[in-house]
Amino acid sequence: MDPNQPVTENYANPKTCFFHVLFKAAALAFYILSALFIDNFVIIFVVTVLLAALDFWVVKNVSGRILVGLRWWNEINDLGESVWKFECLDQESLARMNKKDSWLFWWTLYLTAVAWIVLGIFSLIRLQADYLLVIGVCVTLSVANIVGFTKCKKDAKKQFQQFASQTLASRFSSTLSSAFSVV
Repeated sequence: MDPNQPVTENYANPKTCFFHVLFKAAALAFYILSALFIDNFVIIFVVTVLLAALDFWVVKNVSGRILVGLRWWNEINDLGESVWKFECLDQESLARMNKKDSWLFWWTLYLTAVAWIVLGIFSLIRLQADYLLVIGVCVTLSVANIVGFTKCKKDAKKQFQQFASQTLASRFSSTLSSAFSVV
């Protein structure tokens, strides 16, 4: 190996990365290829939505937690209001997250939604309203994960900023009190 060549970072969680991409690719590939080989809309709908739902679950509950250290869910409180809940690793652990894993997570999350939207445009052009239903479900699941993880990432940054400002204020006040204390 050439010592002048930069060391490239590998995926820290290759199995998780594989499954993160697998269900996205499977849902898209099945939907695209089924139009060529299957003439039954119900089968196309059920299998595509099942694969998209598996992708949604894997991203939300497994790959999001492992690849970027984030997890989200939504609850309905006693007043019937929707409440978003977020979990994230501490800042030190987040800073150690693998950059390639994180890059793969975010790019595939966005690119999948874009791919479904493009397929939706094609269905509109071809006047296939029934296939828009399949695409609508898949876009909804993709966008739900994008919104959930984006809100979770923003919440993690806000928590870190609050922690940092509280720590700084506490250290400043303890330094100030020790400076003015009588020895």
